[in-house]
Amino acid sequence: MHKRQQPGRRTVLGAAALGAGAAVFGGAGQASAAGQASAAGQASAAGRAGAPRELPVPLIVGHRGASGYRPEHTFGSYQLALDMGADVIEQDLVPTKDGHLVCRHENDITATTDVSAHPEFADRKTTKTVDGVKLTGWFTEDLTLAELKTLRAKERIPGTRQHNTLYDGVWEVPTFEEVLRWAEREGRERGRRVWLHIETKHPTYFRKLGLGLEERVAKALRAHGRHRKNSPNFLQSFEPSSIQRLDKLVDCPKVVLLGTLKDRPWDFTESGDPRTVADLVKPEGLKWLAGFAQGIGPDLTVIIPRDKDGKLGEPTSVVKDAHAAGLVLHPYTVRNENTFLPADFRRGTDPNAYGDALGMFRAYLKTGIDGLFSDNPDTALLAAAEFRKH
Repeated sequence: MHKRQQPGRRTVLGAAALGAGAAVFGGAGQASAAGQASAAGQASAAGRAGAPRELPVPLIVGHRGASGYRPEHTFGSYQLALDMGADVIEQDLVPTKDGHLVCRHENDITATTDVSAHPEFADRKTTKTVDGVKLTGWFTEDLTLAELKTLRAKERIPGTRQHNTLYDGVWEVPTFEEVLRWAEREGRERGRRVWLHIETKHPTYFRKLGLGLEERVAKALRAHGRHRKNSPNFLQSFEPSSIQRLDKLVDCPKVVLLGTLKDRPWDFTESGDPRTVADLVKPEGLKWLAGFAQGIGPDLTVIIPRDKDGKLGEPTSVVKDAHAAGLVLHPYTVRNENTFLPADFRRGTDPNAYGDALGMFRAYLKTGIDGLFSDNPDTALLAAAEFRKH
């Protein structure tokens, strides 16, 4: 993950959230486990009448699949997340040179594939500036789909997740089309719909290259009947303009991703819009987002900031304010390893060992958020179960 008004489409997730009691996917700012669990139970019961409300509260999104256990954005990772019980599985989409959508967290595939071991692609190594960041490596937009399919995926952070390197080379880079077919097949076999959380990556950058993402995403969703307001997928982006564009193309629920408070969406930088995330999470900013989106996916620090020592501070009002605007919240990303945890939840001195992840998960879930992205769906689900009772 790393962003004209058509209010009618807000009602997919937003209408019930305007009430004091509950959002479509959960309670509006319940601070306690018991309160959140009660709201979740009410939402679950209500959800039987409408497809989007079939999901539990709080829901767990398998972040790039189950990337804590398998190389990210592979069918091994997606399948494990689904088998673990993740409520939604995430895909990040980037295009190939010939316009096919593939699932990679970034278009720079140097760290997530074995491309550097392919001498036939040695001349494709290059330096580019993507959203203001200078990068040297290999990029999906410089390879055709046929060429990309000769590569194999590998673990992105082997120093942290050495055990995942066992699976280096096992899986190809999946296409979005393959994921949609996989979701349909798994849905038939399980007797329930498989939900996806689909992100457009660097949409302004790719549009300038003539590889616009939104039209391609919409075309694929329409081909599989997943473009309707009750379709089992969320669309997400760090660029609000990408969500606005998608809002004109398809009716399924949409989520605007938000970085830290100091961050500025790249499309805002390009257009000269001075607003930052801090502006967007104010009531007026949330009201604006609710004109074309049904949810937000903020960085965890927007929900609970960390103090100067790296420990969790006090929750902000963002959950309450977003629910008041009719928006659900799916913040990102919770992980089990010490290196990713707030200082007060780390255990021992090994940065790659597991800390008190369950305790951290509970701290965030107590704020009343509607879901979490996690690299470790099994751990997240265990924590979420405490908030789904009654």
